[in-house]
Amino acid sequence: MPIHTRKDWEKRESTLLSRYASKSRESLGRKHPEQSHDFRPEFQRDRERIVHSTAFRSLEYKTQLPLNGSGDHVRTRLTHTIEVASLSRSLCRSLGLNEDLAEAIALARDLGHPPFGHTVEHTLDQLMQDSGGFGRRRQSLRVVEQLEVKYPEFNGLNLTHEVRQGIDPLPRPGLHPSLEAQVVDLADEIAHACHDLEDALESGLIDPSALLAIELWKETESSIRKNYARLDPERTRRYVARCLADLLVEDATRSSDAHLSESKPASAADAQSHSLRLIAFTLPMRVKIQNLRNFLNENLYHHPGVREVNQRSCQVLQGLFEFYHLHPHLIADRAALRIKKEGVSRAICDFLSGLTDRTALQHYARHVGTDGLLRELAPQAPSSQAHLSLV
Repeated sequence: MPIHTRKDWEKRESTLLSRYASKSRESLGRKHPEQSHDFRPEFQRDRERIVHSTAFRSLEYKTQLPLNGSGDHVRTRLTHTIEVASLSRSLCRSLGLNEDLAEAIALARDLGHPPFGHTVEHTLDQLMQDSGGFGRRRQSLRVVEQLEVKYPEFNGLNLTHEVRQGIDPLPRPGLHPSLEAQVVDLADEIAHACHDLEDALESGLIDPSALLAIELWKETESSIRKNYARLDPERTRRYVARCLADLLVEDATRSSDAHLSESKPASAADAQSHSLRLIAFTLPMRVKIQNLRNFLNENLYHHPGVREVNQRSCQVLQGLFEFYHLHPHLIADRAALRIKKEGVSRAICDFLSGLTDRTALQHYARHVGTDGLLRELAPQAPSSQAHLSLV
């Protein structure tokens, strides 16, 4: 059997992908020119560089919701990222878009996410207000452009323009992100909505009887009951969550295909310049998703136990931020080197956002307070089946 070279794969892309998909050989290239690989197209190289990065491995120990720790089956930032990448590939395959590009974007978009979930991101942003602020997408771009150190010729991973643009799309008048980046946006929304709800049910933070307030859940469960009337409650909940994700992917696929068929973009660039985003849910589904998000916001994200842990998480990051401002020489050597170039606050922010939940607590216990600060407040499920803690 002959070896499949990069040029063979590029020919396959031109044959199999739609005219408006991003093509590897049409990439705008890398900031630091490199010789093309003999066997791997450009976006595949990007994906593999991301997977082999230190920041990617760290995602395993960063919280998705404030439930991470001794609960072995609760999602982390890593599992969420992998699920988004998987959903992105499914959508791209159905729509004739570039799976490698979408997967690379999905795998990289949370590399700059700080420990302890989204609430800490807002705390870091407030602490950095006088130094340019903080955003996880911008920090992810910073990770792949500067903070990863693997190559002798440059800092960062030297990813292609298309992947970097997909990680943190800079405002460009009259232009949307690539179709592949738009796919990742929808995949991320699907994963958040379905999987946060599933984790909340598994942990006991949401009573199953409350699910009747979610239109999407009621419709999906009712459909399942027609074929599986005697399914036990636990299996029913898990199957509904799985079918719910399928339903959203199917809606996004059909809706996006209709938009693309109607607008008829002639190229990837043409699709980006369209007046509207072409990868989108139907309007009725968007209304139902908002109903689900409202439910999660009220019953999960502002759950008293979750809110209290979030508050203590923010205290940990703020305490560390203030401590390292007084003792900047104690941050890692590479971070210390950036102090001269970008200032103490940015160097500390880079250092803290790169910590995992575990290492943040270790630093806090060593320098500021006790590592039991969060453990004692972690939300506990009422059932004996779930014993979840943040540490």
